[in-house]
Amino acid sequence: MGVDDQELTRCALAAKQGDTNAATRFVRGTQRQVWQLLRHLADPGVAEDLTQECYLRAFRSLSSYRGRSSARTWLMSIARRVAADHIRQRDRRPRPADLADWQLAAERAQPRSTTMSDGYALRSALEALDPRRREAFVLTQVVGLSYEETAEVAGCRIGTVRSRVARARTDLVEQLSEYDTDHNASRGG
Repeated sequence: MGVDDQELTRCALAAKQGDTNAATRFVRGTQRQVWQLLRHLADPGVAEDLTQECYLRAFRSLSSYRGRSSARTWLMSIARRVAADHIRQRDRRPRPADLADWQLAAERAQPRSTTMSDGYALRSALEALDPRRREAFVLTQVVGLSYEETAEVAGCRIGTVRSRVARARTDLVEQLSEYDTDHNASRGG
C-alpha cells in the first residue's frame, strides 16, 4: 500500500490546515489506488479524469474531514461516489450504439497475444460482475483495503463484504473457465 493510513490521515489533516507539502504527499500516497478503483468501477478510458475529479471533490470537502476514519477510507468513499455519478451521467446520455458496436467488433477482431487476450478476458469478466461484487472485489483484492475498510467505504457490514468477495471470486472462476474452454476451442486445442 505504500504510505500507511496514519501517515495519510496526518497528511490530510495538515493539508486541511493549508500545508501544500502534506497535500502533495496525500495525493501521491493514494493516487494509484484511487485510479485502480475508478478504472474498475467506471470506464477505464476516463479513469484519469475521474481520479482528478475525486481529488477536486476531496480537497473541496477537506474542511469537513475530521479524521474519525482513515483518510484513505474517506477518499475511497469519495471515489466511489465519483464513479457512481459518472455511471449515472453516462447512462443518461444518448449513445450512438452503431459506433460503439462497430468499435467493439473491431477490437475483438484484432489479433491478440495470449497475454493480451487473457488480460482482455479478465477485464471482461470483472466488468460482467454484479457492480456490488465488483466493488468489494476491487477494493479488497486490487486496491488492497481491508474488509473492514471496504465495509466502511461501501456502507455495509463486513460479512456482506466477505460474501460479495467470495461470490465475485466464484463468478470470475466460472467466467474465466468458460473463456479458457472457448479460447482453446477456437485455437483448435
